[in-house]
Amino acid sequence: MHRLLIPRCIQILLLLISGSSHAFKIAARLNGPTVDLGYANYTGVVNQATGVTHFLGIRYAASPTGSLRWRAPQDPTPIPGVQVADTQPPACVNTGGIPSGSNSESENCLFVSVYTPGTQQEELLPVMIWIHGGAYRAGSSPVYYGDHLIQEAAQCLVVVSIQYRLGIFGFLAGNAVKQGGDLNVGLLDQHFALTWVNKYIKSFGGDPEKVTIAGSSAGAGSVLQHVIAQDGETSPPLFRAAMTTSTFLPPQYNYDHWVPEAIYSSVLSQTGCSSSSDSLTCLRATDIGTLQNVNDNAAVLFPVTFAPAPVVDGTFITQRPTEAFRDNKLNGEILLSITDAHEGNVFVNQGLTDIRTFIAQLFPTFGQQEINATVAQYSGFGSTADQANAIMAIFVCPTYFLQRAFIGRSFKAEYAVPPALHDMGTAFYFPPAPPGQLPFNNQSFIDAYGQAFTDFILALDPNFKTDSTNITPYWNRWNGRFEMLFNRTEAGLPDIREINTDSSVLNRCAFWESLSATTNQ
Repeated sequence: MHRLLIPRCIQILLLLISGSSHAFKIAARLNGPTVDLGYANYTGVVNQATGVTHFLGIRYAASPTGSLRWRAPQDPTPIPGVQVADTQPPACVNTGGIPSGSNSESENCLFVSVYTPGTQQEELLPVMIWIHGGAYRAGSSPVYYGDHLIQEAAQCLVVVSIQYRLGIFGFLAGNAVKQGGDLNVGLLDQHFALTWVNKYIKSFGGDPEKVTIAGSSAGAGSVLQHVIAQDGETSPPLFRAAMTTSTFLPPQYNYDHWVPEAIYSSVLSQTGCSSSSDSLTCLRATDIGTLQNVNDNAAVLFPVTFAPAPVVDGTFITQRPTEAFRDNKLNGEILLSITDAHEGNVFVNQGLTDIRTFIAQLFPTFGQQEINATVAQYSGFGSTADQANAIMAIFVCPTYFLQRAFIGRSFKAEYAVPPALHDMGTAFYFPPAPPGQLPFNNQSFIDAYGQAFTDFILALDPNFKTDSTNITPYWNRWNGRFEMLFNRTEAGLPDIREINTDSSVLNRCAFWESLSATTNQ
């Protein structure tokens, strides 16, 4: 474990400020700095409202098109001249009907955006790498600006937001992909971006030895994947800390399981590649418009399961997450995890009447015995929809599986501001505009919740406070209990206090762990 080293910019700040982490403003500059990455030069632009320098749309890998479809990411080719990094990149191809957060989508989408303080620091700063969510089939980096986090961190943080291939472009699996390409290329994109940060972040004032990887929903699920990647022996280490919010862990099948093979067969049938002697080469020659339509259709083949998704590929991911946790095969040193109080509700038709069909669709590998056991486990939850809402707490149990793997070196919180639906707390890290759209527009709460994140990144401990007015009480490490509740009172005041982990939740998670070989988690 790293011993606690307080960044010098924080030490200086603690001597200067009195009562507020927002005690001074950074003077805006008209021109941003230029960084030389060897293969390209990028000039940043300054957000004059925040003083934060943006380097938007930096290429970290070659365009994964043509022969590079379903191949591991490759180094980018040299880019002549100086690029003004003032434009957000196109999103990776998303599943239709789900907003990407970007104005455009493209296969040529392997970019990162870097946000740095507007003042020159005397030392390298801690780094946060953000992995966006979206069920591994949607989302993008442009909606995740780093300005607010840098402000909450008293200008002592560098933020990186990354993009990766999605849907069938990032997670197509099966024997043919294993033989003729690479599996989990969406995860390999993320790994490549983490490696890029390790190599180049010093050019932006970041410390490659003080990296925290973070994400929400499928972004948190991705963090989980990197924790267990390469049997927990990634070298060099690419992060020291991990943070997850609303972790998403769908069934993670072996690459040749019948579910990913069924998706692959469906893709072939829709592209006319079923009869090809080299089906993957045929798919690589298929036009992007056709593949976009197929990508949309693949998402409804297993509608509740959210396939396609990461698989056990035998190289990067060698075993199911619950197995890796039990075997203590873990990258990273310390963890902070947050769950939302009502994670499952947005994924359930609240008019649902058939719980057995719902369970069978959620876990296609279940037989009648597992379905009966699940029905019995959740029979006391009221209506059919209430039962399904609770069953969708598969978004909750993976967090506790991860917490237990890091027991004694982790922190756990629950976000409960009504309606506390899946991923709602993320708005406090990346606030919408205007701020009135926040679920709880209370400055004390906003600072406490956001600084739980940034203080953990800076010092590996949310109890180290850059802001003396932070209202969060002492936060114990998780040892099977002790969580921090972030809520509001009926009177509209912050309600932040330590609570005990609900034993009934842990009992239900034990039930799911007993079925993990069947759920493929």
